[in-house]
Amino acid sequence: MLRHLPSFPAECAASVIPAYIPIIERRKDTPFTEDHRAWQQLRRGRYVEFNLVYDRGTTFGLKTGGRIESILVSLPLTARWEYDHKPQEGTEEWKLLDVCINPKEWI
Repeated sequence: MLRHLPSFPAECAASVIPAYIPIIERRKDTPFTEDHRAWQQLRRGRYVEFNLVYDRGTTFGLKTGGRIESILVSLPLTARWEYDHKPQEGTEEWKLLDVCINPKEWI
C-alpha cells in the first residue's frame, strides 16, 4: 500500500487546474464592490488578530527575540478593524459567519 503513496501528491496537484478553471470561468465577471473590499479588509484584520494573539508560533517568536520582520512578513499589507462588527442578516458575509459559528452537517 505504501508504494502507491508518491502518486497521491502528484494526483492531487494534477487535479487543481481542472477543478479551479471552471470556478474562475463561472466567477470572472462577478463585480467586486467597495463593500466586498471592506469585508475583505475586516477578515484580514481577524487573521492579524489570530496571528498576533493566538498563534503559538508567532507569539513564541515575538517573545523569544525572533526577527520581528521575518515573523510579521506573513501579515497582509492592509487590514481593517471595526468594533463588534456584525454583518446584516441574510447577506453573504452573514451566511459565511453563520456557517463558521454554527457548523452544519453538509453530507
